Amino acid sequence: MVTPVFEEFDPANDCDCPGCARRLRVLPFSRAVRHPAARRVVIVAAAAFAALGTGHVAPALATPHVPPGPGVSAGQEVSTPQGHRAPLYGRSGRPPKSTGAEAMPETTRAEIINRAKKWIDAKVPYSMAAYWSDGYRQDCSGYVSMAWGLPGNEWTGSLDRFGERITKEELQPGDILLFHNPSNPERGSHVVIFGGWKDYTHTKYLAYEQTPPRTRGKATPYAYWSRSDRYIPYRYKGIKSDTEGPKPGRPSAPGAPTAYPGAAYFGPGAHNKYVIQLRQMLVARGAGRYYTPDPGPGWSDVDRQATRAFQLAQGWKGKGADGLPGPRTWQLLVSGKGKNIGPAEASDPDEDGVWDLTPDGLLPPTAAVFSQPASAGVSDSRGPSSHGVQGYPGRAMFRPGASSAYVTQLGEQLVTKGFGKYYTAEPGPDWDEEDRRNVEDFQRAQGWRGGAANGMPGPETWRRLFS
Repeated sequence: MVTPVFEEFDPANDCDCPGCARRLRVLPFSRAVRHPAARRVVIVAAAAFAALGTGHVAPALATPHVPPGPGVSAGQEVSTPQGHRAPLYGRSGRPPKSTGAEAMPETTRAEIINRAKKWIDAKVPYSMAAYWSDGYRQDCSGYVSMAWGLPGNEWTGSLDRFGERITKEELQPGDILLFHNPSNPERGSHVVIFGGWKDYTHTKYLAYEQTPPRTRGKATPYAYWSRSDRYIPYRYKGIKSDTEGPKPGRPSAPGAPTAYPGAAYFGPGAHNKYVIQLRQMLVARGAGRYYTPDPGPGWSDVDRQATRAFQLAQGWKGKGADGLPGPRTWQLLVSGKGKNIGPAEASDPDEDGVWDLTPDGLLPPTAAVFSQPASAGVSDSRGPSSHGVQGYPGRAMFRPGASSAYVTQLGEQLVTKGFGKYYTAEPGPDWDEEDRRNVEDFQRAQGWRGGAANGMPGPETWRRLFS
């Protein structure tokens, strides 16, 4: 008689015990971790044969069943690096009234951006398992669920049900860019909130995102650092029109409201009636030279320069003259008080051609790209230079094992210039082969060959890259 062969097996994956729930959450694609009951069903053929005798069949051993744990329901676990769909306050917390796509509370773009900024101000750490005090999971999809005001924590595989697909040209602050990889959710799935364009060419935008180590707002190449062609723009279905603003008071122009609408209505990506009203008031105060006959309907750097000129005319400096209209700027313009914009030389940038960095890090197109906050660890363009090239830190910063903010600055500029195809993720501070190959691509595009295109950035490479 042929000795029967028995092997260890995996029980059905629909078990809802706490052990299986954790395995599905932490190791969704691993078969290395088995159910505890499976270890007790390994049958040694020889022992079974000896105990039962020839011709007898060993009875099947029953697998003990573990009662389901609290807050865990079979069939509801989803394999995703963004965490599972879950109610607010966590999987074992208070359930929402509805977690279906039909529950879409109305909200405005300003409210979405303000909620997104709250997590940035709080420096919420990234986590796929932890929940912040507002009940939302501390990962990318939980962050968007919070900003959109959804009744539960969604994930990248479900957020599209709450939005409608739009085009790149239709993007406005509060929309999202979503990449979900259905075949393997662990490979790159991510979602970010669109905060507005950073340049008139629409190649870079302000992205609000939850990513390790914490929430951030960062200038990002469209559509993202990696897998750019996989990100799809969506608009929240419950969004209210931006025209629903504050109640009008005494108008400064026929039908124009006087109440300050809020900072979210101004800046890159803004496209609303308050931008037009701001222009009309600035032109009336001496900013006509900044505008062409048709400046376009949306916010631009021309608006920022004109606003800054008005702020400088009031004697304000630093953050007080950042070119973004706050309540005080708006009140002076609406009331007709304050000083008008003076001659051109009184409202130009600093004589070295560099504008001061604004609180949001927004610079006009002509500003030097090296002007960074001191905390970034990168020399300002007005500081020392190497080899006579402004901002170039020296070759020692780009050697194997080197790590500094200069490497990050280099990588981000390579992506901006269209030479980031070898990056598999966002450029970081550690110099590696991906950086070298992208630099080599840039050098070859200059017509250089041989040792001049070795992928090591020298002063001329730096000058051309940042020019």
